[in-house]
Amino acid sequence: MGVEALSAGAVARRLGVAVTTLRTWHQRYGLGPSRHVPGQHRRYTAQDLHRLEVMLRLTSQGVAPAEAAAWARRSGAALARRVSTASGSASGSASGSASGSASGSASGSASERDGGGQAIPLGRVGPAARGMARAAMRLDAAAMRTIFEGVVAERGVIAAWDEVAVPVLVGIGERFQATQRFVEVEHLISRCVSEVLGAVPRPASPPRVLLAAADEEQHTLPLEALAAALAQGGVATRLLGARVPARALDDAVTRTGPAVVVLWSQMAGTGDPAQLARVAAHSHPPLLLAAGGPGWPAVLPSGVAQLTELAEAAELVQAAAT
Repeated sequence: MGVEALSAGAVARRLGVAVTTLRTWHQRYGLGPSRHVPGQHRRYTAQDLHRLEVMLRLTSQGVAPAEAAAWARRSGAALARRVSTASGSASGSASGSASGSASGSASGSASERDGGGQAIPLGRVGPAARGMARAAMRLDAAAMRTIFEGVVAERGVIAAWDEVAVPVLVGIGERFQATQRFVEVEHLISRCVSEVLGAVPRPASPPRVLLAAADEEQHTLPLEALAAALAQGGVATRLLGARVPARALDDAVTRTGPAVVVLWSQMAGTGDPAQLARVAAHSHPPLLLAAGGPGWPAVLPSGVAQLTELAEAAELVQAAAT
């Protein structure tokens, strides 16, 4: 990758995250620097940086940090294997390029999954996820909607999100990371998932839950999944969408008096705790104020709940709203 060993500050600048975020990922998920020179701070290698790039991309898509870290570690291991294979191939090219090619084809499945071909790497998933991935690469929106609708109807929103939508989104993200292609596929997947989630019948009762993205936060698909999961549990919600300024959120709380407010941040630059503190200081604060997504810092205002997994979030919000 042509990246020299980097300090934490240099990596933070490259990724656009805080050094404290890197420290948290190191302590909680083992995504820390691996190069050690006696008498000096540890440094991030090219492989370390690759893992962090995967972590950042997946969490920005709404994947729970622990799951994103697991994918990042696997991706880093695959990169190491590819580098090792490439190094061995180069050293042996003068005496055996044909045999090296044969052994590489037998042992390079990770490289094939991450790079060439027209398949989305998925790992161990069910037939619905595989069918949706194939439809995605054909840009077959109708087929994707049909598959995802079927899983939502049969197994519920949470299972459909965790077992179909997330693996396919993660997989196409891996393909983009390896090839810098298939943005159109990722956009279409997101659109189809959004349409199906939006079509889940909503309860007729007045909404007592307010869902909003933090100021300047543009990612809303995980919030849409939460709204649909709550709807299946009989809980009505108001979803304000992306980039909700602090004052607008304050006005919405004033006019609707929600029992629950969930504020979503996926990117570190949008997770300003002052937004949460403002809601907590409202003259009529909600019973439950929650910070969703990986963009928030480790320390949040007192009394703010932190949401990670969709099932846990839906359970906690439903309990507070009913």
